Amino acid sequence: MKLTLLRTFFFLLLLNGLRTEAQQDINYSQFYELPLLRNPALAGIFNGNVRFTAGYRNQWESITTPYRTMALGMEIKFFKGFTKGDFITTGFQLTNDVAGDSKLKRTQFFPVLNYHKLLNEENNTLISVAFMGGPVSESFDPGKLQFDDQFVNGSYSSSNPTAQTFSKTGFTYLDASTGISFSSLINNNAKFYIGAGLYHFTKPSLSFMVDNDIRLNKKWVFNTGLSAYTSTYNRIVIYADYFMQGGDKLAQGGFLYTHNFDHTGDESRLSVSCGAAYRWKDAMIPVVKINTNKLSVGMSYDVNTSKLKTASSYRGGFELTLSYMGLWSGKNSNAEKVDCPINIW
Repeated sequence: MKLTLLRTFFFLLLLNGLRTEAQQDINYSQFYELPLLRNPALAGIFNGNVRFTAGYRNQWESITTPYRTMALGMEIKFFKGFTKGDFITTGFQLTNDVAGDSKLKRTQFFPVLNYHKLLNEENNTLISVAFMGGPVSESFDPGKLQFDDQFVNGSYSSSNPTAQTFSKTGFTYLDASTGISFSSLINNNAKFYIGAGLYHFTKPSLSFMVDNDIRLNKKWVFNTGLSAYTSTYNRIVIYADYFMQGGDKLAQGGFLYTHNFDHTGDESRLSVSCGAAYRWKDAMIPVVKINTNKLSVGMSYDVNTSKLKTASSYRGGFELTLSYMGLWSGKNSNAEKVDCPINIW
């Protein structure tokens, strides 16, 4: 019984600790496709006035029960503000994460509000301030766990009774974040942005043990991106993030090189992007992306470079993203007033 209680203690300790590490926040290898997970103030930093994003990630299938993460996001611009040229972006980020044998699950729904302040008469320099927050639900399934007292004569059976009980297998809390970003043109062929944000600034309490008050550490984020045409039909896009949470730090960056096969005005009917991302001391990630009209499909695979590379045989996780970005009918004239002179994102 002592061993059983000890294992239960460490299991609960693990559950409580999983979300306190910087790396345990949901993070996609194609992080540029899900901007609200990088910084709330990156909502609306795109050409057009509506964007839908979706992502699916399957990780660590080579060494354990796979961790599966799904995300769905929406951003809508409204071209009204306190002064002429300002506009507002609203939307939401929905994610669902399921990990391990216990089906440790986290579902979060975060509405976002981002105000964009126009800083110059050329309509190409903006500062944006955003807030995002909402409910988070966490739970696990104790029926998926195996305990020592279910082994009889060295043989395990799920029908064997266990003395282990859990008074709490799920809880819900509110989480919130804020951010700021600055975007502008370098010249007629290049655009950039920089941003900073703070996640979990309310330090919500999260614990599966009623008597424990475990707080989620604040997470500071810093972002940057650059998009530049290298020729009439080609452009390069570079992204980077840096996270700090508690005593943990995480850096990631990447690039995409895009070739447009044909043009209709400023819009490409078909383009293909190839590139790579790197998550520091964790994974090298080749990426391929296909763009057709306003719809994009991205695929990537993590080549594990962490301490788990031997056990995983360098295999990390597969990831698929979808995005739609465009204009609502009747809003094109308003969109042109705040968009950059060229479409480079």
